[in-house]
Amino acid sequence: MAASIESVARSRTALCSGTVLAYAPAMGHIPDDSALMLRYKDGDIKAFETLYRRHNDPLYRYLLRLCRHRDTAEDIFQDVWGKIVKSRASYRPTAKFTTFLYRVAHNCFIDHVRRNKRHSNSTELDAELHCHPGEQPEALTERSLAKERLDKALLDLPDEQRDAFLLREEAGLNLDQIAAVTGSNRETAKSRLRYAVRKLRAAIDEQPERQ
Repeated sequence: MAASIESVARSRTALCSGTVLAYAPAMGHIPDDSALMLRYKDGDIKAFETLYRRHNDPLYRYLLRLCRHRDTAEDIFQDVWGKIVKSRASYRPTAKFTTFLYRVAHNCFIDHVRRNKRHSNSTELDAELHCHPGEQPEALTERSLAKERLDKALLDLPDEQRDAFLLREEAGLNLDQIAAVTGSNRETAKSRLRYAVRKLRAAIDEQPERQ
């Protein structure tokens, strides 16, 4: 099993309890994440590979923007999927798989910060996330400046606010899911997200100083 996750993880790098829900049977439609995880629990490696392909890119972007250090993001990324693999025997779909996945990712990041006391915040995000071929030089310059302001503002956010924003932006989680992932209540998650969005919007709208 370990060899399988390492093999799938290498492919990503190359490219850049509650009420249990019913096990959705295969009927020609696209299986949901929980059904895939249950199939993997029963030994279906292909089901895990499908899960990985669905979630590896947004998960990696979330971790990269959260910790702002490529090597650290790679390490935590591997750790997250390793924990998903190890949890398959005890997995029960008491929540959406994305909530489960990002709760593991959030906890792995917190563990990393606690182990290292502080984490590096200097890296360049993947170029393909920001490159727009054919863009006019003036628009490219303006967008580049706005991106720099946004990245700096994102970096300056408290960890809790940055985490809430990225869980919404990269993972597409709603407030209830963000609260579940971060171990907070809905109002706290809403407040963190509101403050984060307000600060980031102000940073984007900020006019650059003229020399």
